Amino acid sequence: MLNLDPSFTPLGENNSIVHQSFLFAGGEPHIKISDKFNQNEPVTITQRINSFNDLGLICITVDALKRMGVKEIHLYIPYFPAARQDRVMIPGEPLSVKVYADIINALALASVTVFDPHSEVTPALLNNCITISNHEFIKKVIEEIGTDVKLISPDGGALKKIYKVSEFLGGAEVVECSKSRDVKTGRLSGFKVYTDDLNGADCLIVDDICDGGGTFNGLAEALQAKNAGKLYLAISHGIFSKGFDDLSKYFEQIFTTDSIKQVEHHGVTQIKLQAIL
Repeated sequence: MLNLDPSFTPLGENNSIVHQSFLFAGGEPHIKISDKFNQNEPVTITQRINSFNDLGLICITVDALKRMGVKEIHLYIPYFPAARQDRVMIPGEPLSVKVYADIINALALASVTVFDPHSEVTPALLNNCITISNHEFIKKVIEEIGTDVKLISPDGGALKKIYKVSEFLGGAEVVECSKSRDVKTGRLSGFKVYTDDLNGADCLIVDDICDGGGTFNGLAEALQAKNAGKLYLAISHGIFSKGFDDLSKYFEQIFTTDSIKQVEHHGVTQIKLQAIL
């Protein structure tokens, strides 16, 4: 095991290869790996990608290991970068997810493991891709809540995954919702909840990514208008770029994993990936 982020050990700390990584003055990542491990054995690299430098560190780490004679290298990156840019919406945009996938594919890895990918595009583009569903995560969330909840699908893109979660949980009720997005401005509007009355039922919104939180704030208002009870939010990959002030107005508790970063906030329960894999 080679955990590039010492604070992130999703597969455990045992047999972690000693290394030092740093940035040169020009901003380029560098690594020095100790040779005190069996280089004939497979090595798994774990990393959280929050910047292009994090990806660069993976690339140079793979190169260093291959130069040491390691033949079989696996990569565990729970959050796949640019996964939301999995289609070109307007002329002039890149297909960013393919750019990242092409770089990783060029490393010729034995496997690449991703947790709860945004869509089926990511595993289709990645060679030797292994995906881990959010099923155990959501099961753990519901155990933490401690009461029955309705599963809320925020939009059409989440439908297929949330019905699989429901099946895994033994048939939890799903409420479908939708929204509209202006592809040029990103503005959200037209939140709809496809049920007449929630009759005070507690609701758990399930999705893979929370960035600014606009989707969930708008949806929370639409759910409250349909007589929802307590609202909870379960996010596999928590970016939370705008903090929690607005989200905390609507949600009893927010649940996320440590796939992107450590989160410390009284309204957030962070479930470590190590506990659900």
